[in-house]
Amino acid sequence: MSYVFLLILLFPVKLIRKLFRKDTGKNLVIQTAKIGDFVNATPLLAYLQKSDVLISRSVGALAKHDDTIEQIYFIEQHKRNLWRKLCFACRIMNRYDNVYLLQPNSVNLFFASVCNAKNKQFLSIYTRRWYHGIFYTTADGTVEHGKQTLSVTNYLKLADRSLTWQDSPKHATKPLFKPETWPAVLDKPGVIRIGISITAGNKAKTVPPIIWKRIFDRLADLPCEFYVFGAPNEQPWMDDITRLYGDIPNVVNLIGEISLEHLPWAISRMDCYIASDSGNIYIADAVGVPIVMLFGPCCHYEQRPLGDVLLIGDDKNINSYVFETRYYFSLPKEELFAVSDADLDNIVSLLTTIDKNKKESLEA
Repeated sequence: MSYVFLLILLFPVKLIRKLFRKDTGKNLVIQTAKIGDFVNATPLLAYLQKSDVLISRSVGALAKHDDTIEQIYFIEQHKRNLWRKLCFACRIMNRYDNVYLLQPNSVNLFFASVCNAKNKQFLSIYTRRWYHGIFYTTADGTVEHGKQTLSVTNYLKLADRSLTWQDSPKHATKPLFKPETWPAVLDKPGVIRIGISITAGNKAKTVPPIIWKRIFDRLADLPCEFYVFGAPNEQPWMDDITRLYGDIPNVVNLIGEISLEHLPWAISRMDCYIASDSGNIYIADAVGVPIVMLFGPCCHYEQRPLGDVLLIGDDKNINSYVFETRYYFSLPKEELFAVSDADLDNIVSLLTTIDKNKKESLEA
């Protein structure tokens, strides 16, 4: 509610400054969530061609290598205190012709509403609160988003209601940023290179060790090399696997070794990526790597990789959504992320096809 009062406080300023507003041709895209949500916003950025963005600092390393982005604002910097909020609100008030709001929480709704843009398009979500209606009165259009509707498509519909996810591909960086050097192990020949993420930003999405052991054991007859990607704070989950099952010979631990800036390139070296609903699978999707997604409790109807993807899970376990994330579940993780023998056979079939196609490509 405090942001409603801030909007009322600035309303006279907003009206007066609107009298002096000039067209700028500029776009502002507001998406302040983490890695996966940022990557899923890139089809809109690509469609708009050039935009300024209000984002989380956590994705700054990707945004700075995106040629669809001109000016970057970090939400953490501008919501720090009342003075910063007011200064930023006045700064963007007359700066944009078009504002697209993808993450409609209270602070983002306030910043979008204070703008005098001639075209403001807001996403309307299932967790919308009654007082948010005040902010939505300032929008020129809204796109209703539900739990069974694909987020990427609805992001695009903010710009053009006829668009779907097939009309604009996603990217992690644009163009793909290539570091000067990278670990030579990422280019190891003669193996199926499989990237994996042990956990995710939401630790409730952590795939338990016993599931990884089942996958490793089932793929033992294939020439697989597993590369574990993750931030330094994810090492304890890798330690759990090592403690239970010892060192696994064909597992390369890269946790804490690859920065987010270099991560898209590193993942692009993989032949396949296996993980739960984590930011890394959306990076893998954006760089064209086939994916095995263990969706567990996450709703894949609302958000999922859109390229070559094998979905594994049980729809009856779905109860966590993009804008209504859960951190605790009634079922143990071993049941949420269970993989059947049929699932393992499907993974083997996918990797066998990938390996065959890779060999044919090298021989051609």
